[in-house]
Amino acid sequence: MDERPVDAGALINELEGHLLIEATLGEGRAEAGRFTRQFGWLTDSQRAEVEERFTEEYVSLARLSWQRTVQRGAELRGEYEEAYRVLRRRLLGVWVFGMGLLSAVGVVAVSLARR
Repeated sequence: MDERPVDAGALINELEGHLLIEATLGEGRAEAGRFTRQFGWLTDSQRAEVEERFTEEYVSLARLSWQRTVQRGAELRGEYEEAYRVLRRRLLGVWVFGMGLLSAVGVVAVSLARR
């Protein structure tokens, strides 16, 4: 047996992926059945072929949608991380300015108090 530790997060992600694909296949098959019912003139083999192709297209479109969602999520993450960095820099700048101003006021106050 392999001595490497099991990455539980990766295992869970892989399991979720399989479950998502299986659920999508089930949805695709159900939609394919509903779609082909309207064509009563299809033979059983024709109906099976149309359902198979419909299901393949359904899953393909779902994967494309997932890929676009992942891509957009990455774009948004980058945008929000950049906005967060800008806000942190601004906050740090305001804090440094405030501390400098407070120090200057303190120095002036001390020098006035010594007079």
